[in-house]
Amino acid sequence: MQERLQFYIDGRWVDPVKPAALDVIDPSTEEVIGRISLGSAEDVDRAARAARAAFASYSQTTKEERLALLQKIVAVYMTRYEELARTISQEMGAPLWLAKAAQAATGVGHLNQTIAVLKDYAFQEQHGTTLIAREPVGVCGFITPWNWPVNQIMCKVAPALAAGCTMVLKPSEIAPLDAILLAEIFHAAGVPAGVFNLVNGDGPNVGAAIASHPEIDMVSFTGSTRAGVQVAMAAAPTVKRVSQELGGKSANVILDDADFQTAIPGGVQGCVMNSGQSCNAPTRMLVPASRHDEAVAIAKAAASGVKVGPASAEGVTIGPVVSELQWKKIQGLIQKGIDEGATLVTGGVGRPDGLTRGYYVKPTVFANVKNDMTIAREEIFGPVLAILPYRDEEEAIRIANDTPYGLSGYVTSGNLDRARRVALRLRTGNVHLNGAGPDFAAPFGGYKHSGNGREWGRFGFEEFLEVKAVMGYEKA
Repeated sequence: MQERLQFYIDGRWVDPVKPAALDVIDPSTEEVIGRISLGSAEDVDRAARAARAAFASYSQTTKEERLALLQKIVAVYMTRYEELARTISQEMGAPLWLAKAAQAATGVGHLNQTIAVLKDYAFQEQHGTTLIAREPVGVCGFITPWNWPVNQIMCKVAPALAAGCTMVLKPSEIAPLDAILLAEIFHAAGVPAGVFNLVNGDGPNVGAAIASHPEIDMVSFTGSTRAGVQVAMAAAPTVKRVSQELGGKSANVILDDADFQTAIPGGVQGCVMNSGQSCNAPTRMLVPASRHDEAVAIAKAAASGVKVGPASAEGVTIGPVVSELQWKKIQGLIQKGIDEGATLVTGGVGRPDGLTRGYYVKPTVFANVKNDMTIAREEIFGPVLAILPYRDEEEAIRIANDTPYGLSGYVTSGNLDRARRVALRLRTGNVHLNGAGPDFAAPFGGYKHSGNGREWGRFGFEEFLEVKAVMGYEKA
């Protein structure tokens, strides 16, 4: 049981202005594993003012100084790696193997990629007699989710630090303990007081206060599209920059020349991994109508092999979903799929056999799904796959693009040129060809209701820079 009731503001752990505690629940057991404080607008104000004061000096540090700081953070991070993985696993339900191999690994991945970008980055360049200078945007407000908590914190914090920005972070109140560990890591690494500040809390109070605070120049938000709209509205009166990575309903286009025995199980695994709690998960599998039944049989076998269990157990594929609220939402959407006439292939409502406590969801596959069904339109955020038949390549592309979202996409073909051609017609910010994995150097973000702006690599780094033109810098 962890009591972590203080916030990290201006280089110190401080009490909240108004005490208000919240339990942190282990979704594998439904037991309380910690308590944090819920902050207020007054706490955000303290943090934002500390960040503003620190910006004056931190924004003037050299590239070499910031490189040294990031390298020190990596060194300290690695000493806390196992603890971070265990914490993430317990508070949000990722199996321990996944927490070690991916959840905690993304943090150091983003740090190392940011270091590589910063080493080679030119902050000034001349165009004729004019100097183009890139400078830190200022004080940043970060609002991050629970599903990939360290990933989403570090892909914002690392480039912001590299750019010379200061910041206020509100992590998810559902999985906040890893962020507290990160604050300890930053402190031990020597991040100057006021540069990084942490205020725990919920969206309506702390999140809204960050988005609207006049001392915050930019807000970067990751979460639902609904909440993203609220953040943008709160930010509008202060005309701050807003960068958002929101929901997704990604199409996985399996073309007729693909190896189904590889592509279909890979698509199932991609959908259910992290208990389906990934905004870029391939949740709509598009298959040729002539091979629909074949694809369904392979998908059923693959889903039946997914082992569900406690995050700490050996041999589990997926753990629970993060909360009772999320579990109930997923159950309702599974029932909606049944009610609207999709074919339930495997899974369904209720917990898996033998699991009576914890927020476990049966790996679920629907077939004969139409793209106007709720399960094909709404982001479920659980291990639920919808299989949609298409007549030809043109219809596959049309179905894939017929969504309000545009975060990611997947194309599998025996002909790479064909896969490339289809990928370039998908209205999404990312496309994975033939099972390709993530690339920390590539931009991550979406079209349409999936957000704006980009994270990761050079593109993510440049989100934290303003561009200044100095005319007459050289004599004509």
